[in-house]
Amino acid sequence: MSEIRIVEGATPPQLVLRQGLTDTPLPALWLRARSTDPTQRDAITGQRLMNPHLLPDDLQLTGARWTDQHMLHLAFSDGFAGEFDPAELMGGSVLTEGCPEPNPWRADLTPQPVYQWADLAINSVLHRALRDFITLGYLLVHNTPTQKESIMEIAHRFGFVRSTNFGTYFEVYSIPNGTDLAYRPVALGPHTDNPYRTPVPGIQLLQCLQNETSGGLSTLVDSLAVAGQLREEDPEGFALLSRVPVRYEYRDATTQLVAVKPMIELDGRGEMTGVHYSPRLDDIPLLSDADTRRYHRARKRLGTLFEDPQYELRFRLQPGEMMMFDNNRVLHGRTSFDPSEGHRQLQGCYIDRDGPRSLYRVLQRTCGHDASQPA
Repeated sequence: MSEIRIVEGATPPQLVLRQGLTDTPLPALWLRARSTDPTQRDAITGQRLMNPHLLPDDLQLTGARWTDQHMLHLAFSDGFAGEFDPAELMGGSVLTEGCPEPNPWRADLTPQPVYQWADLAINSVLHRALRDFITLGYLLVHNTPTQKESIMEIAHRFGFVRSTNFGTYFEVYSIPNGTDLAYRPVALGPHTDNPYRTPVPGIQLLQCLQNETSGGLSTLVDSLAVAGQLREEDPEGFALLSRVPVRYEYRDATTQLVAVKPMIELDGRGEMTGVHYSPRLDDIPLLSDADTRRYHRARKRLGTLFEDPQYELRFRLQPGEMMMFDNNRVLHGRTSFDPSEGHRQLQGCYIDRDGPRSLYRVLQRTCGHDASQPA
């Protein structure tokens, strides 16, 4: 149970956030910057009308009291005074994106996050699907429209399409001497798409239009589960993979894309969010012999785990079925196929990573469900 208390007899006045038996002082500068007074913050956008870095370094509280409406009335040494909502202050004490936390999974995950395209027109169903996507990193959508460019209609249901040198959307089928291995009938191991871009395309949609082959099974692997296992086995190796920059490059006649970034991606809190994994494209820097060997062992173990059946989902996409996955977190691949058996054609596109999260937050307000509870 958390609550905000005014410290009795404190000079100058002091507020604390009490969590169990622990009291955390609330600095005057932090409190002042969180004011929602209409003179300080725009009511519609929530954006500040003042710059907090201009506040005096020695800012102090000069008054603190509870109002009859259970609000805090606070006065500050710069002359500002106003009401503060204790619930808002408690919520702001921990920085959060307002989305569910990821839930690492293995191949035995049940139930699968499978949805019908028509049902996603219902906001409550879409809200539930987005929660599954955010926690698991992927969705399977069945009975999608398969007309020309239908993938764009599907993508716009979730977010904003990101164009690349491959276009606003792309076709995946066997092309002799294709400029990317995706256009050959060879097996593709688990990988991140376009790690040579900055930023990497955040979310990929792949829709099956036709599949007359017995091969070409789609695969998905959760990098959070795999890297979590690596971290348990080899913390030093995990640290190397999250710290050492790796060079990724793609080139054809009209394009040359290069990015340098660690293989394991961490966010601003130091939490893992995914990987940049594409062993056909990566080049490590010159390290000491010892660090090179340590890095090699960690990368080798990571790759071995990515191909371990206990982590890999494997399924056959039928016409009208689509998979959407977080390209940073969930690796994808496919088994080889024989083009002489028939035609296999997928259509795909990319959307930005923040689109589904934004839509989830909007639906969270309108659907009225707590992020931690089923919709």
